Amino acid sequence: MATANQIKYRIGQAKKKLAKANKEVTETKAKIKKLESELKKVKAAEAKTKTKKPAAKKAKAAPKKK
Repeated sequence: MATANQIKYRIGQAKKKLAKANKEVTETKAKIKKLESELKKVKAAEAKTKTKKPAAKKAKAAPKKK
């Protein structure tokens, strides 16, 4: 049978492990939000370029002679 100190130690180790996992989850969520915002910006930019009409091409002016 385990002693009280051994059980306390194991609880402490489990808490450390849980804290580390929670930190990783928080970091991952932050990365996901960042990527989702980038995706939203890219989609908006693509939609904007698709809705724009192509600009009429201007004829090049003939070079001036001196």
